[in-house]
Amino acid sequence: MALANRIDTGRLGERAAARHLQRRGYTLVERNYRTREGEIDLIALRAGTLVFCEVKTLVAGRRSGLGPAHPFESIRPAKRRQVRRMARSWLADRRESTTSPKYCDIRFDAIGVSLSAGGELLRLEHLPSAF
Repeated sequence: MALANRIDTGRLGERAAARHLQRRGYTLVERNYRTREGEIDLIALRAGTLVFCEVKTLVAGRRSGLGPAHPFESIRPAKRRQVRRMARSWLADRRESTTSPKYCDIRFDAIGVSLSAGGELLRLEHLPSAF
């Protein structure tokens, strides 16, 4: 299956990242939380730590020389600030909820996914406490 567009690529990367987290004992709390500012890809919980994950996916061989060579290169300071603001919004939305997950700590992780042009997973890197 050839990847048709950026949305397909992102969805495949997020699914791979979600499976990765679940295999490592994380519980997925939410996917694709949207605000006016953007979207948090994955929110997960493990051992009392609430983790906001930014997932970046690249397709091998599709680089035009202008884009990043590695998925983590696209998580620049502005993107980090944006994710933090969205996390504050998520936390505020759930402050009074009785179904909110119980956590002691918060962390911001990055997951970089590399796919083949056919959509097969080539590499997945998980960087805890990335920012």
